[in-house]
Amino acid sequence: MSTKRRSSDTRKGKSVKKSKDGEVADLSSDLEDEVIRNGMKESWRKKTSFSHGSLQLDCEPFPHGVVRNFVQNQSFVENLRDELLQLNFHSKSNDLYKFQQSDDLKKRKEHHISHIRSLLFNQFRSWLSEVLGVELETTVDISCAKYEHTDVLLCHDDELEGRRVAFILYLVPPWDLSDGGTLDLYNTDEHYEPVSIVKSLLPCWNTLLFFEVSPVSFHQVSEVLTDEKCRLSLSGWFHGPSLPRPQRYTEPSAPRHTHTLTDESVLFEWVNETYMDPLYQAQVQQEFEDTSEIRLPNFLQEEKYKQVIEALRLAEIQWERRGPPNKRCYTRAQLQNLPSCLKECWDLFSSEAFFLLLSNLTGLSLHALAAGDDESDSEGQEEQNEGQEGQSSTDDGEDKRNNPDGQGLSSTSSTEKKTKGPPVCVGELRRWSHGDYTLLHDSVKREFALDLLLHLGCTGWKAEFGGFTSYIAHDEDEELLTVYPEENSLALVYRDKETLKFVKHVNDNSVQESQQPLTHFYDFSFTYYE
Repeated sequence: MSTKRRSSDTRKGKSVKKSKDGEVADLSSDLEDEVIRNGMKESWRKKTSFSHGSLQLDCEPFPHGVVRNFVQNQSFVENLRDELLQLNFHSKSNDLYKFQQSDDLKKRKEHHISHIRSLLFNQFRSWLSEVLGVELETTVDISCAKYEHTDVLLCHDDELEGRRVAFILYLVPPWDLSDGGTLDLYNTDEHYEPVSIVKSLLPCWNTLLFFEVSPVSFHQVSEVLTDEKCRLSLSGWFHGPSLPRPQRYTEPSAPRHTHTLTDESVLFEWVNETYMDPLYQAQVQQEFEDTSEIRLPNFLQEEKYKQVIEALRLAEIQWERRGPPNKRCYTRAQLQNLPSCLKECWDLFSSEAFFLLLSNLTGLSLHALAAGDDESDSEGQEEQNEGQEGQSSTDDGEDKRNNPDGQGLSSTSSTEKKTKGPPVCVGELRRWSHGDYTLLHDSVKREFALDLLLHLGCTGWKAEFGGFTSYIAHDEDEELLTVYPEENSLALVYRDKETLKFVKHVNDNSVQESQQPLTHFYDFSFTYYE
């Protein structure tokens, strides 16, 4: 817990002017101004804007406040920054973020850290409780974060049991919009889902920002674009009674389709003849059954591959942005306007002949002519029936970071008897550019499925650009598999209910790399269900 000792008693007998260890600080005098405090209280209650002195309050798109020159003593802030930079930082990276973070600071003994902690969780907490009209707990929840080039924290709402007000104290050098690293605030739709960024707040030295944690407090730290500055901040949460949360919105599931009727001639026209050899198919199947994944290089025949690449660069393709940003951000092609070559490629992956080819390559029961065992058929059918209420295959996962008590949809009991349906698929043609990603989230039905990825237009793409697909174990940080973009390479991955996936944020390196002429790449993404 934070110390109750008053700053004036710190290091008795030593000069506070000459000793850094005895240096004390006071918060902005505007926090003690009764006129300002009452104005903030009234504006917070009415959800209106307010600005006076160093304090500012805005309630759009959700209530948030700014306190400039939060600490009066500038040398204290400088020494606090230096003290924080001496801490051990841990690299944090998953679907949602990439940055460096210290351990929890609630027990740190360094003078400036313990002093700012005391100011925040005593004096400022008391002021905040009065302004909000909410009893905030004495719980200490604070850490230090460093964001450097390509670091980012993507769209989320901060909701977790007990969190009531989030805060960030910026300790940054002079900062410009071109440096990135802004705190972006999102508006929301009728389903309490984020829509778009409506306000961006630039980090500023010795400025504290706070906002109410709620079902609509969606925000992000935009990617840091400078490699010359460090975005250093102290951040955490004041705890108190959570605001009521409406029932989480469940997206309509993407329509799944059975195969289209075609003969095997389409395979010989499109697929590298190596993969049409029955002996080679048996070899691939054996490897796939051992590892549940395989890469098939040079999958499309050379002539067809060149036609597809040329067609992808045509201006006539209409790309639509997919959201919401707390789940995904990328563009996909509208199928009704695809050039004929791309439509034929799409039809290939949806064809009866291709379902049979996948069965021969994987051993899965995706066609009536495929050999399958009773156990896998039974198990696969159970998951298939569960999946009829599931979500789009492009974002499979469950994320309880913002809803720790929320549960995924319950699995159907294995003792239930169900009617076996035909194999089905769902797919997209996607384009990946700087800033695109998918996230794990808690509104997706987890089920057995075969993922297919065919990457195109990615020659020269590097792992440090992002854009790769990661498979992880549910409720664990363990990475099971990473699929990197490789030109004209088909990836097949079979995942069970406990395997989740996401596409890593495509970062600034993808457009800054001098040897990389491309600003985006493409993939055909299909998922098949037995």
